[in-house]
Formats: sequence, structure tokens, C-alpha cells
Amino acid sequence: MRQRHSFHLDRAGHSVTVNVRSGWITETEVLVDGKEVAFHRVHGHGVYPLTLAAQLAEEPGEPPVPLAVRLERTGVPEQPLSCTLELGGDERPMAERTGH
Repeated sequence: MRQRHSFHLDRAGHSVTVNVRSGWITETEVLVDGKEVAFHRVHGHGVYPLTLAAQLAEEPGEPPVPLAVRLERTGVPEQPLSCTLELGGDERPMAERTGH
């Protein structure tokens, strides 16, 4: 059976979303302002912890800002994954969206 998880956080003027679809193949995508900036695919139910790195495109001429999202198993059946956004030396938990 496929499982889906979606995490979201608005940070530094940007919308960051992480979508995970697992089953025979697990696909994880990171979206910033609706645009895919990182993608990971693996056969099986995923290997955790998983960290995906990307960059925020700021103003033209400004250097991009690195970001990372980290997914980990929680061991709790009701919420089997947690997601953390690392941006500018700051770590914030990303809330799982329901009804996606």
C-alpha cells in the first residue's frame, strides 16, 4: 500500500513543501515556492534518516542560500515520519499537512 506524507513551512519569505510517496518505490520531492528543487527516488520504503540539500534563489546578483530538509522515522504509527528544515543555521520542524 502506498503511503503519502506532506510537510510544509513558510520561512524567510518562501514556501517550502516536502512530499513523500512510499510503496515499492519511495519518491521524495522538495518544493520551494512551488518549484521542485530536490528529488530522491529509491526502491522500497525509503532509507531514513534522509537529508536532501537545495538552494533558495534570492535576488539577482545575490548568492543562493543553502537549505536542507531532514526526514527521520519517529517510531510512532500515527506519524511515522518527521521533517526538519535547516536554513541559515536555523532548524525548524515542518508540520505535516493533513487531507492532502
